[in-house]
Amino acid sequence: MRAMSWAKIAALGGMLALTLAGCGPQPETATLRKPGALISSASLFHPQRFAGEWHVVESGIPGCSGTQNWTWDGKSAYHLRGTNCAITPAAVDETVTLTGPGGRLLAKDAFGGEPIWVLWVDFDYRVAVLGTPSGRWGMILSRQTPPRPDLIKAARDVMDFNGYEMTRVGK
Repeated sequence: MRAMSWAKIAALGGMLALTLAGCGPQPETATLRKPGALISSASLFHPQRFAGEWHVVESGIPGCSGTQNWTWDGKSAYHLRGTNCAITPAAVDETVTLTGPGGRLLAKDAFGGEPIWVLWVDFDYRVAVLGTPSGRWGMILSRQTPPRPDLIKAARDVMDFNGYEMTRVGK
């Protein structure tokens, strides 16, 4: 049996160390939700009633504000234009597809490409709460500015119920 050179042993040791490093705990992505918290979407969601202009009231990005215009195509998607206050403040102009019941949506790029869930909307569609199962982002939208304080309190209660750490979601 041939003996290995020290250089080969060192190279194999380095490869083994790199391989094992990938097996260790990975850094967690920052989220606005408590790990393991349950989340639900709005069961009585009506796509046509959700369409229109919304103002970003609160999100996980301090100071991010603006409007979002959700234009319903009458079938299965919205054309979304406006301000994306999910991951980083940015403009958005994209198709958002309805993927399931209860206001479950998906965009290719907007909102970090993550599922968009309508967590709650009040009966008259004046205030809505959007979030994602990963908890990476969440936001409160309102049709009017300033929004009604009682509806914002209800929206914040819904976010809290769905595991959002409300000290991290703000204006």
